[in-house]
Amino acid sequence: MRRAQLLGLLYLNLATLFWGSTFVLVKDSLQTLGPGQINFVRFAIATLVFVPFLLRRDPRLWAAGLELGGVLFVAYLTQTVGLQYTTASRSAFITTLYVVALPMLLGVLGRRLGWPIWLSAGLAILGVGLLSYDGSPPNLGDAWTLGTALSYAVYIWRLEHFAQRFSTLSLTGVQMLAVTLLSLVWMLWEGPVWNAASFPYFSLLYLGLVASALCIWLQALGQRMVPAPQAAVIFTLEPVYAAAFAYVLLGERLGLQGLVGAGLIIAATLISQLKSAKPHPEQVTPEV
Repeated sequence: MRRAQLLGLLYLNLATLFWGSTFVLVKDSLQTLGPGQINFVRFAIATLVFVPFLLRRDPRLWAAGLELGGVLFVAYLTQTVGLQYTTASRSAFITTLYVVALPMLLGVLGRRLGWPIWLSAGLAILGVGLLSYDGSPPNLGDAWTLGTALSYAVYIWRLEHFAQRFSTLSLTGVQMLAVTLLSLVWMLWEGPVWNAASFPYFSLLYLGLVASALCIWLQALGQRMVPAPQAAVIFTLEPVYAAAFAYVLLGERLGLQGLVGAGLIIAATLISQLKSAKPHPEQVTPEV
């Protein structure tokens, strides 16, 4: 495996590691804020980080960033709204359905994928189900979260295309700005109510700086070097990292079913790297 692809895998794993802690934080923040408020504040914070990189006047960069930002807005909005009605574990499980939706989308578009991707996608879904599915009956939140899975499949596909053509810092900055503005519109439609005494300052600061600004930039860096189908499988490690955090910080045990599920996900990530296609080697890698 090439050094560049190993570096890409590192970036994607770091992003997934940090994302593993966000479901609980968002769920907790929903006790005092609406979905629009949460997404507006977290992405406004993230946008501030990238202000110096928003000065480029490249129309193609802005078009790409706005497109990705629009899809990302839908993904985060549907997930946040869904968490109002469903559990964090069910949200994590349904969200990871993008690992199957993405190969299906690429297949429809005429891209041939090898057996490692299909096998790893199936193992990943089974593993996430064993690890995080709580067995409760379907609810409205599940339907919203299904929109997250479909949106994120489209996002991963389009990001693979754009991340290799533009500076990842500028591209991420435009995305953050787009999500912020769209979240502002949604927040105003909701009719926000602010309460300084119960405002989740730490959670939103972490969601903005780490889970949004840092992670989405790391994802853009990683997808310059790792093909979209393999990247999607790596992201299913998110509940595994979440379970590891729960074990270290809270002393929670996975149990046999959870351990089997985690093992299947890890196996899926390894299988997905077999005979990996090189992502467009003919293109010149842009600046960070």
